[in-house]
Amino acid sequence: MKSPVVKRSIVVAGHKTSVSLEEAFWNGMKEISGLRNMTLSELVGEIDNGRQQGNLSSAIRLFVLDYFKSRAMAAQPEKIPAQ
Repeated sequence: MKSPVVKRSIVVAGHKTSVSLEEAFWNGMKEISGLRNMTLSELVGEIDNGRQQGNLSSAIRLFVLDYFKSRAMAAQPEKIPAQ
């Protein structure tokens, strides 16, 4: 059975590294980088520079989750308080 995790090589800040992520996270990264008019390497570099702890794969997963969670919250209609 094929693993759902995909390992890819990417250049971050001039250094080649490999990152293992599920395909859904790679797709999310591609979408985000396209919307921001930046390369995947540039976006990963930005995430790498901003991470406080943990490994790069975890930082990317959290970044993608937060990005789409924020988008979903912004798309929600405002709730009117009950009177």
